[in-house]
Amino acid sequence: MEPSEEFVFKHKGFYFQPDLVTPEYIDSLEDFEIRDSDVFIVTYPKSGTVWTQNILSLIYHEGHRDGTENMEIKYRVPWLEYNINNMDYVHRPSPRLFTTHLPYYLVPRDLRNRRAKVIYVARNPKDVAVSYFHFSKLSVILETIPDFNIFLERFLAGKVASSSWLDHVRGWSTHREEFNILFLTYEEMKKDLKGAVLKICKFLGKQLNEKELDTVVENATFDKMKTDPRANYDSMKSNLQERGKGHFLRKGIIGDWKNTMTVAQSERFDNVFKEKMKDLSSTFSWDINDDI
Repeated sequence: MEPSEEFVFKHKGFYFQPDLVTPEYIDSLEDFEIRDSDVFIVTYPKSGTVWTQNILSLIYHEGHRDGTENMEIKYRVPWLEYNINNMDYVHRPSPRLFTTHLPYYLVPRDLRNRRAKVIYVARNPKDVAVSYFHFSKLSVILETIPDFNIFLERFLAGKVASSSWLDHVRGWSTHREEFNILFLTYEEMKKDLKGAVLKICKFLGKQLNEKELDTVVENATFDKMKTDPRANYDSMKSNLQERGKGHFLRKGIIGDWKNTMTVAQSERFDNVFKEKMKDLSSTFSWDINDDI
């Protein structure tokens, strides 16, 4: 079952959303000028993107930490390829913070100068698949596939927006030496949020005092984010949630895939994962067979 052209188009081996971007704009990003102070969050969808956006905003902006500024994170840490708010990225003051789902080979060429920083966040792909499935039922810019088994086969084949999780993680991992990159997992952030924030701060060269650090951690918890209009995308209900009631941030837990996948589906997933990733070095702190 092929994806509907109403919801995705393929360009240079990667599926994009036609309502949000054009092939010409994607091509223009190759020459996008990178500053040494730029910071890029890179994720596959539903892997902790909004969470990491919120953390970066809290680290860099005192007004976010103390509540004196009411700016949403989609403006603080905007999307590189999906500039839906028509922001002037060229004249944006440094340090510029960006978010992207792009594969390694489509990011700006100058990002390989190894001076600008990349934070790659990965999540157990079973949880990603289930979260993606539920989100597609809410978002009008994603194709709704009511049968999870059909969605799972699409997901494993990379026939969804942002293509294959397996290829995305594999690509960034095997080409990590080309970038100044920090790899994190959703799972380690859930298990030790303060430790993850400290790791991010060290990578960025940002020093926060104990009070500032505690404020970042407190405001970066899932429950706090879900009720903070600045820290989630619920304000975009008009073009994200017209299909039904729900929140952009759903559960935010580890292991929710067990509530959706059958044993057969889990085994099918494991077999594809092992074959595709068999020669990949252990970059991430979880294993597909972990009871998470």
